[in-house]
Amino acid sequence: MGFYCASEPNMAIENPLPASFIDSQVKLALLEDIGQQDLTADLIPAEAMANARLITREPAVLCGCQWFESVFSQLEPAIQIEWLAEDGDTLQANDVICRLTGPARAILTGERTAMNFLQTLSATATRAGIYASAVAGLPVKVLDTRKTLPGWRMAQKYAVRCGGCYNHRIGLYDGILIKENHINAAGSIAAAVQQAKTLHPGIQIEVEVENLDELNQALDAGTDIILLDNFDTELLRQAVKINKNRAQLEASGGISLETIREIAETGVDRISVGALTKDIIAVDLSLRFE
Repeated sequence: MGFYCASEPNMAIENPLPASFIDSQVKLALLEDIGQQDLTADLIPAEAMANARLITREPAVLCGCQWFESVFSQLEPAIQIEWLAEDGDTLQANDVICRLTGPARAILTGERTAMNFLQTLSATATRAGIYASAVAGLPVKVLDTRKTLPGWRMAQKYAVRCGGCYNHRIGLYDGILIKENHINAAGSIAAAVQQAKTLHPGIQIEVEVENLDELNQALDAGTDIILLDNFDTELLRQAVKINKNRAQLEASGGISLETIREIAETGVDRISVGALTKDIIAVDLSLRFE
């Protein structure tokens, strides 16, 4: 699974997913939609050819071109796609994203599945772009979380980077985040951190804290990153003063577009936002035959 290591978030938007992974996602999606056959496409003569163009009806950040291509290559390799934009590009309403040429039946059969991938991943990239713009000019990283669509984790993490934000850990396997229940089970912050260091040396350790006393405990334990859960802006400023750059500080909980810049101005290093991947509305796309 470790296609992309997010222990240190990175801005590169090169897709780290192997083509075989994308193809497998697309294969399942096509099976889900087509089943044994496309009954409606059978109404079109098998020899009919078509030209089509894909447009966006609203501003967006594009993401998901490889998934879109995989749909049509699996259905009919003869379909040709001319891209007029690429992942990470900012689109305006009515922009043409790509043109397709090939057998009409296959284009019609793949239309919905291809657009499902593109509009969902573009929605994630678009929301990430909005949040990135909200803190422009400030030395803070806006990160995603594990609140992703099941089975779409790697794809949505990629989309977040296309929008200009950063990845938190990919899953439970590539980073340690000690939360309230872990602390209660271990007995204390110090005990949990020490056990993490013993069992997984060299892995960054993050601890979630709910007040300044727990912040001090996490600092004394030698924590790498401290997640400040639902701290108001005044408490965040106090936390930054107490920290004195000993650990990276991450604000989380209740972050919105209305509050994120004020939170960033407190001096925290990171802000994690679940809304990047879970509060998305599919971008409105349209595939039109010419």
